[in-house]
Amino acid sequence: MAFETILFSIDGGAARLALNRPDRLNSFTVEMHGEIAEALTTVEQDKSVRTLLITGAGRGFCAGQDLSDRAVTPGGAAPDLGESVEKRYNPLIRRLTSLPMPVVAAVNGVAAGAGASLAFASDIVIAAKSAKFIMSFANIGLVPDSGSSWALPRLAGQARALGLALTGDPLPAETAQEWGLIWKCVDDDRLADEANALVAKFASAPTKGLAETKKLIRAAFARSLDEQLDLERDRMRELGRSEDYREGVDAFLAKRKPAFKGR
Repeated sequence: MAFETILFSIDGGAARLALNRPDRLNSFTVEMHGEIAEALTTVEQDKSVRTLLITGAGRGFCAGQDLSDRAVTPGGAAPDLGESVEKRYNPLIRRLTSLPMPVVAAVNGVAAGAGASLAFASDIVIAAKSAKFIMSFANIGLVPDSGSSWALPRLAGQARALGLALTGDPLPAETAQEWGLIWKCVDDDRLADEANALVAKFASAPTKGLAETKKLIRAAFARSLDEQLDLERDRMRELGRSEDYREGVDAFLAKRKPAFKGR
């Protein structure tokens, strides 16, 4: 599929989406939002897709909103940023977190503002050691959006979340790993290989089981232990009847590699 602001492909059960405005550190525009939405529709509808990788072209992951795309002039009418969040950023985060498959973010450089939020909305984040995460909203008088005010305290705790959000200080990838904000930090020249290996693993994994695991863990903070236990029971009952469970058990007993079909 031909796009202007992203690169998108599907191969071997994996969808790959690269934000592709390297001259602007892959910052968001209205056009980019539209193209990402179109790509995600393909991911949702293509039954062959079992995982999604998101990364950035060039030296950055995503610098957040391109401010020149909604420039404010002195004395001019104030933009409705709430409308922008409601129409573009919120739907993006909702779609990513509810995709019935693992979403991997390979953070190859700066992830600022909504770019950091995009990474934190992914299921697994692998970052290059040179990468940095910046809650840059404070620097222009705004609040964290795209779900980051929800994700940060859950991932790093309130004290660290407030420190990041109020100061806007850059957080090195290695510290982000230490704080539990991301899954793994790797040498820059290993990022692509690490991300591709993980995506290949997910593309041949028992997708339905991974999707249900994602749903259980993402909603766990909103439920009591009793509610979670009941949901675990229900999902186990359902997945125990799946083709992939039968294949997994058979492969284990036969001491062979399983051939999961994602069903």
